[in-house]
Amino acid sequence: MKIAAWIARILLGLLFVVFGIDHWLHFIPIPPFEEGPAKQFFTVFATTHYLDLVKGCEVLGGLLVLTGRFTPLGLAILIPVTVNILAFTTLVAPMLNPPGMVALLLEVFLIYAHWDRVKGVFIPSPVK
Repeated sequence: MKIAAWIARILLGLLFVVFGIDHWLHFIPIPPFEEGPAKQFFTVFATTHYLDLVKGCEVLGGLLVLTGRFTPLGLAILIPVTVNILAFTTLVAPMLNPPGMVALLLEVFLIYAHWDRVKGVFIPSPVK
C-alpha cells in the first residue's frame, strides 16, 4: 500500500506541476480550439488572467503533494481544480476527458491512503 500511495502521489504531483508550468512555458504543443464554447471559455479565462490563478493553484497543490509532507493540503487545493477540469471536459469539450478522470482516481486513492490524516474533514461539527 505504501508503494502504491507513493506512486500515486508522484504521478498526481507531476501531472499538475507539469501541466501547470506549461501554461507559462508552453513546452507541450496544444492544437488551437475550434470555434465554439471551448474557445470562448479559454478566451475569457486568458483575457481575465483567471487561468493564471488556476494554474498557480495546480503548481502549488502539485508541489505540496510531491513533497509528501503536505499531501492532505495539496489534495484540498487540487480537488476543486479537478472538479472544474471534469466539469469542463464533460460539458464543454468531451474529447479531453481522460486526464481529469486519471487525476480524480489518483486523488480518491490518495484520500484513502491518507485517511488517518484527512478523516477530520469528514466529521461533522456539533451544532451550537
